[in-house]
Amino acid sequence: MVKEKTLKPSKELPLGFVDRKEKELLIRDFVISNIKEVMIKYGFQYLETPSFEYTDSIGKFLPDKDRPGEGVFSFKDENKWLSLRYDLTAPLARYVAKNYLEIPKPFKRYQLGTVWRNEKPGPGRYREFLQFDADYVGTKNLQADAELCVLISEILEKCGLDKADYIVKISSRKFTDKLFEQLKITSQDQISTTLRALDKTDRLGWEEVKKLLGEGRKDKSGDYTKGANLKNDQIKIIEDALKNKTPNSEDVEEIIKIFQAYNFKNYQFDPSVIRGLEYYTGPIFEVNLNFEVKNLKGKTIQFGSIGGGGRYDNLINNFGNLDCPATGISIGLDRFVFALMQKKDFKIKSTRPVIICVFDKNKIKEYIEILSNLRNSNISSEIYPGEGKLKKQMEYANKIGSPAVILYGDDEIKSGKVTLKNLETGNESSIKIEDLANEIRKLL
Repeated sequence: MVKEKTLKPSKELPLGFVDRKEKELLIRDFVISNIKEVMIKYGFQYLETPSFEYTDSIGKFLPDKDRPGEGVFSFKDENKWLSLRYDLTAPLARYVAKNYLEIPKPFKRYQLGTVWRNEKPGPGRYREFLQFDADYVGTKNLQADAELCVLISEILEKCGLDKADYIVKISSRKFTDKLFEQLKITSQDQISTTLRALDKTDRLGWEEVKKLLGEGRKDKSGDYTKGANLKNDQIKIIEDALKNKTPNSEDVEEIIKIFQAYNFKNYQFDPSVIRGLEYYTGPIFEVNLNFEVKNLKGKTIQFGSIGGGGRYDNLINNFGNLDCPATGISIGLDRFVFALMQKKDFKIKSTRPVIICVFDKNKIKEYIEILSNLRNSNISSEIYPGEGKLKKQMEYANKIGSPAVILYGDDEIKSGKVTLKNLETGNESSIKIEDLANEIRKLL
């Protein structure tokens, strides 16, 4: 009789998903704490929306929208498509429409949440990542747009960047609207494909973007992306227009005046800032890093922006006849942390417990008394949680990076003292239990 082969589950992760270790998570916590400080100072309210939304609430606003599963992770539930949120803006629009009469206008909210994108991953570009958003809802006042750029710069600098390390680029969707009029492009699909292609200029370079504006582009892996099918003369008009570095729309000029009042200088007008999503209607902004970023193999990469945003005055109106102009900005926190770890030397010391070694399981009461004494003194500590003799316990303590071990065997019990072994120096000292917490603090 042939025995059926048991298939073992894969230990590998799907592409675009990563396990995050403690150092990265602690740095991310540091970034989040700075974000919260700035948002409170600027008067924003904290909001959380669910990870899943009905696909028709978010799907129509996505870059890839031929079917619910393209661009987003979706499943069908009782004849309705549900999707993991692609960003935090469309869920905010849904929330505002649902609570329109109750919320103040303007409504200033910020959110930190995981988003998912069913797209091709790249260096520092994941299918699942943590995003930070700040939005003004219910105002056309361009001070809101300007202040979003100012607050983002304050967050970056609180996290350790200098002004030379980043730039906030600004443009306006009105620029591309005029450009499409000049090009006589009226097909919404062609407009969307063109915007998505131009949005990749920083990451791919102009020569590759030209392919996306034309027939299409095959990347290094062999994957083919269909192009916008523009003619050569149309592509040349776009190329010439993107070289114009003089602000040519009233909204951008107004924002620059407000920047001057704030004494904010870390910006640059750049018409090549496009933003791929369709819902933008006015000023748009992008946050770019000016320093070299390397991938995990040590190779310098074209990193692109860590965030951006813009004005979306018509998005909330899609949920009903609601006149609710809005503007917002976001940062991909995992991308930002990936780059920040290369720029700033974070001297983060992980807290590791002092290990109480087990000599005799029948003495557990005595071990717990020592443990309680240490924990009541706010010292990270644990009784060795595994099984094995002293050698194995010492190996465990060294592997987790414990600062010290506490030995409490027969000799120590007789003397009424414990032996504290400093694992960095190897020194041992005999200490009264009531003095143990103070002695351990000297090691930390």
